Amino acid sequence: MRPLAKSHDESRQPMSLTPINAPFPSTRLRRLRRNPALRGLAAENVLSVDDLIWPIFVMEGDNDAHPIPSMPGVSRLTIDRAVNAAKEARDLGIPAICIFPYVEGSFKTEDCKLAWSADNLSNRATAAIKSAVPEVVVMTDVALDPYNANGHDGIVRDGVIVNDETVEALVKMALAQAAAGSDILGPSDMMDGRIGAMRRALEADGFQDTAILSYSAKYASAFYGPFRDAVGASGALVGDKKTYQMNPANSDEALRLVARDLAEGADMVMVKPGMPYLDICRRVKDQFGVPTYAYQVSGEYAMIAGAGANGWINEEQVMMESLIGFKRAGCDGILTYFAPRAAKLLNG
Repeated sequence: MRPLAKSHDESRQPMSLTPINAPFPSTRLRRLRRNPALRGLAAENVLSVDDLIWPIFVMEGDNDAHPIPSMPGVSRLTIDRAVNAAKEARDLGIPAICIFPYVEGSFKTEDCKLAWSADNLSNRATAAIKSAVPEVVVMTDVALDPYNANGHDGIVRDGVIVNDETVEALVKMALAQAAAGSDILGPSDMMDGRIGAMRRALEADGFQDTAILSYSAKYASAFYGPFRDAVGASGALVGDKKTYQMNPANSDEALRLVARDLAEGADMVMVKPGMPYLDICRRVKDQFGVPTYAYQVSGEYAMIAGAGANGWINEEQVMMESLIGFKRAGCDGILTYFAPRAAKLLNG
């Protein structure tokens, strides 16, 4: 019996990129690297000012700024100075800022009731910025830790961070922030079911256009240390946050969390921290194709800024290299304390 004839595709020989008799090498990948113009034409990813969200810290007082020792170059700002920062963002083309409040210890309570006060620091800062610079998008943080005497993102009962009672508090907090003028709510608490509860409440109260950028994959990370200094939560924290923030060992779980938050009404999703979790960013973007963000958190910033200040690295170059890494990993935007410096470089 004669063997069956091969199909056309099976009989086709693999295509060779290099002709057999061509001088080596016919493919010189360095051709497209030899000057800035060619490198630009061949660039697979581009970082722009539109990709940046600038996190700022606000505090009580007037016309003042307090440097944060663990975050070189970053300061807590009074509301009037925060308005000036928003104007700087507008002038640089940075589309959004994210507000985090520094709350004095005497105002922290176990019931966290200041978190949903219309007159709290974050809401006053939001209203002032939206009044002075309405074109700048304001994002706010929805979590109880700045207001919690226990330092946790949720309400603590008998040593346990309770989920459902916390969600009720977070809904009140979200509505107060929306009423103050927040364009984007950033739930960073990692409680189960909070996105659906917030979305239902926003719809019911007439805030249908308020967006939710969910911290869907927020890991229990040691990279948050300087941030806790910045918002005054370091000394208050009792225990750790491992019962609600993600295990750094897990990847598949992040996709389950993102899928859940999208189903509950999130408009955008975030991975936090950033650089140690670029693989998660890539998986989220590939799996869901939704607006995906990363937070280059305080510890990441502090390592680069600290090493730069000591002359161990070229801080400017490492900063920009780290930011393009987020784009390469699939991110549509980055929350970064480097935002104003990066914007000045990008603007030429």
